[in-house]
Amino acid sequence: MQRKPEPEYMDDPAEAAAYANADFAAVNEAFVDRLLDIVPAGPDETVRAVDLGTGPGDIPIRIARRRPGWRITGVDASRPMLDIARRAAELAGVAEMLSWTAADARNTALPDKSLDVLLSNSILHHITDTAAFWAEARRIVKPGATWFLRDLRRPADEERARAIVDQYAANESDVLRQEYYRSLLSAYTPEELRVQLDAAGLQTLGVVVVTDRYVDIVGRAG
Repeated sequence: MQRKPEPEYMDDPAEAAAYANADFAAVNEAFVDRLLDIVPAGPDETVRAVDLGTGPGDIPIRIARRRPGWRITGVDASRPMLDIARRAAELAGVAEMLSWTAADARNTALPDKSLDVLLSNSILHHITDTAAFWAEARRIVKPGATWFLRDLRRPADEERARAIVDQYAANESDVLRQEYYRSLLSAYTPEELRVQLDAAGLQTLGVVVVTDRYVDIVGRAG
């Protein structure tokens, strides 16, 4: 099945709210568990991290609760999403540890080689110009930085995509189910991701299939 790109930004407040209200607690906690497993041990206060495509900010908030010394910047092009993220961080009591930047992940305006950790959950399927994304990501991290990106993997066909939606989002709203289906069709295959990384000079990053719907990009590069 060929990739079917979806809109790159979630600017509709209703879509943003539906996404923020969905129950991603277990998925996001598993993401944070894996991230913290692979970040080298060291003083927390030295860690500067960026979450590209942070959405409603749940992952940075979860990290902040477990690593209070980290300083994390959440980047998202959707202002409705960042509004939700700011409110959530205030309610969680971690607002001072987090900052939010309204920007395209391909042009963040963050300083060169300033970050120890680059993380992202489910941004890649929104991006068509992936070469620009990888170039920007490489620009903002320090040499040897830890990279951890998780994204959907495109199913073999639309029937399989519908089955995944039914299996994992049966209790979600129609808005979210439709968004999830479009995202699956817009996702990249592991093979396509490998080609992207090699073209970007990021051969040291690995592409790992983790479930029937997710693929990880993980390693150290810069």
